[in-house]
Amino acid sequence: MNATQQPVVAYVGIGANLGDAETTVRRALCELDGMTGTRVTAQSSLFRTAPIDAGGDDYVNAVAQLTTTLAPEALLQSLQAIEQLHGRERPYINAPRTLDLDLLLYGNRRIDTPALTVPHPRMAMRAFVLIPLLQIDPFIAIPGCGPAHEYVPGVADQAISKIL
Repeated sequence: MNATQQPVVAYVGIGANLGDAETTVRRALCELDGMTGTRVTAQSSLFRTAPIDAGGDDYVNAVAQLTTTLAPEALLQSLQAIEQLHGRERPYINAPRTLDLDLLLYGNRRIDTPALTVPHPRMAMRAFVLIPLLQIDPFIAIPGCGPAHEYVPGVADQAISKIL
């Protein structure tokens, strides 16, 4: 089944560091809003961050809050289709990207399948996820982990700056 009966609030992390990354992230936000059964209901500012566990140019990152009737797997497939439209390649782990769309949260669900893990397993360790996420919802909790703001001290050493 590709759709849920009731709309679910989901969060998607967005990142890019190849080409015109800022324009790509802005386009991706529009494309997310155009997905079947899905609307962007909030979005963070854009942020510039240094790559973590990788080389290459700085990333442009954001987080989008979606309301969707898509089931988690269908939402993931739609996100991957948008990545492909932007020429996403996966030559090796943490390779630079034209566009990266990560399903961070899907309601309060915890999902662990070969294709999808939600909450995203590294979201509490990444300033480029936590800071934009908390900008949208300062009181959000990560299912199974607790309040997201409790993880901010652990990412305080990661450089992140708001793009004006």
